Amino acid sequence: MTTLTITAKGQVTLRKELLKHLGVGPGQKVEVNTLPDGQITVRAARPTASIDGFIGLLAGRSAKHATIEEIDQAITAGWAGEA
Repeated sequence: MTTLTITAKGQVTLRKELLKHLGVGPGQKVEVNTLPDGQITVRAARPTASIDGFIGLLAGRSAKHATIEEIDQAITAGWAGEA
């Protein structure tokens, strides 16, 4: 069990190993739920999906650039169950 200290401002800092266990990092969010008997649960918040977050997600991850024809062929093969 990990013991945390509450600051004068009423804040608690989660240790690196707890953040790693939750799978969160700087800028990400956690959800806290209150339970009976003075208990809480903390878990990683599920990110909300948006098209803005998707666009450019893979940009720069590959040196290969597909042509429109190659993209069309991949789509056709996928729909035909060949991919």
